[in-house]
Amino acid sequence: MKVQVNANVCAGFGVCLGLCPEVFELHDDGYAIVLVSEVPPELEDAVRQAVSQCPSGAISLDPRPSGASRVQE
Repeated sequence: MKVQVNANVCAGFGVCLGLCPEVFELHDDGYAIVLVSEVPPELEDAVRQAVSQCPSGAISLDPRPSGASRVQE
């Protein structure tokens, strides 16, 4: 699973950091960044909780593994 933070939406509340500091960090500008390219399986529940509790809705998930490709239509 991959996770991303939309920098244009993040308001820097830090809820994600409190829930999963292994994956999220507050950057010098006060907004959240993602520390990992792939969420370790043991942290997936904590990341899902961060997504659901983010006050600004800035965090999103891509459940596909990194190697998965998108199907062209």
